[in-house]
Amino acid sequence: MAESSGDKTEQPTARRRTEARQQGNIARSHDLTSAMLLIGALYLLRWFGPRLIFTLRDIVAQALARPSLSDFSAGGAGTLISHSVGEVSIALAPLFAGAAFIAIVANVLQVGFNFTPQRLAINFAALSPVRGFNKMFSYGQGGLMLLMNLLKVVMVGAVAWSAVGGRLQQIISVQRLSFLQIFAIGADIVFNICLRVGILLLVLAILDYVYQRFRVEKSLKMTKQEVKDEMRSMEGDPIMKQRRKQVAVQRHLQRLKNDVPKADVVVTNPTHYAVALKYEESKMRAPKLVAKGMDFMAQRIRELAVEAGVPIIERPPLARAIYRMVDVGEEIPEEFYAAVAELLAYVYELTGKMRRPVPA
Repeated sequence: MAESSGDKTEQPTARRRTEARQQGNIARSHDLTSAMLLIGALYLLRWFGPRLIFTLRDIVAQALARPSLSDFSAGGAGTLISHSVGEVSIALAPLFAGAAFIAIVANVLQVGFNFTPQRLAINFAALSPVRGFNKMFSYGQGGLMLLMNLLKVVMVGAVAWSAVGGRLQQIISVQRLSFLQIFAIGADIVFNICLRVGILLLVLAILDYVYQRFRVEKSLKMTKQEVKDEMRSMEGDPIMKQRRKQVAVQRHLQRLKNDVPKADVVVTNPTHYAVALKYEESKMRAPKLVAKGMDFMAQRIRELAVEAGVPIIERPPLARAIYRMVDVGEEIPEEFYAAVAELLAYVYELTGKMRRPVPA
């Protein structure tokens, strides 16, 4: 049943994807890297191969020259060898650098920048020949991979023959050509064969990569219960969250019990918002917000104000503005001075307290 909690029908969460990536469980095709390396190496050889050939030719010519053949000392041989190694290294450097760059790009395109030390650990079980044969010839995925590899060999053979079949007459007649002509024809034939094989392998590797993405994505899917458990572990136990919320509300109520009775006036919305203000000329530059609340907290502030005999005045726009713009413990901004001064003057007159100057 698709809706049962045991069926993996849900998309993997970000956390599950991250854990899989850290473990190296990522869609990746080794054939794609090999195909890109093969095609890249062909063009690298085409661009930098002539220089390598000329370098080798010069080294051989120098080694067979009269000065080299007449000098049998260790110093002369060492100089020739070091010079030859240096020249060959310089000629090979673009080839190796290009191949390394292609391999890095091929892997980054597939998996991005991802380093997993766990994958570098030695797995001795994977080195067992028996396990390898069982994997190759067992039914299921191993057998399928064996068939796919055999089919790949047949396709590679067919593509290679397509590059040679039309040039058999030219190949047979090479015995009448010079060495350089034979070398050029052979190089061209080999290049065409490898290029066609490389393109075929690249297409097959792209298909394999798409399949690997599908396989990994399917393996990462989660059941509804797994999603719920992971969300619970990330957000915390709902019971504990409710408990923390209750503790926070109790602490807030306790602060209201301490602060509201000290206020000079409570300004209300009248039901949704309530703010308690206090002003002491000797300690404050302007009236200070000592408590504020919305809905239930606003009702509690009104109840505490009634119990403490603190005047409650309805000024909806002023109550909303102070609630949104001023934090508890802060003095009110200058833009509220006139309105609050009027309220406090009215409160002092109403309660019979000594009139105190308020910033206006």
